[in-house]
Amino acid sequence: MSTPQSLTHSQVDFVTDDFEALASHMRHCARAHGRWFSMRSHMQRVRALAAGRIVTMACVAAAFGIGLFAIA
Repeated sequence: MSTPQSLTHSQVDFVTDDFEALASHMRHCARAHGRWFSMRSHMQRVRALAAGRIVTMACVAAAFGIGLFAIA
């Protein structure tokens, strides 16, 4: 008597697949932490700090320009 295919055990190896995914992730991280990692990290912090102030300064400059145009 044959066993229905749905009752047979699948041949999926979750441990090997997880190990390969972890190894791939670790290789990606190792490449990301290369020679310029500290410089890129510092520049990201500076950009995040300056982003809000750049928008504020642009709005102040636009308001100042409109004010000068209205006076002239």
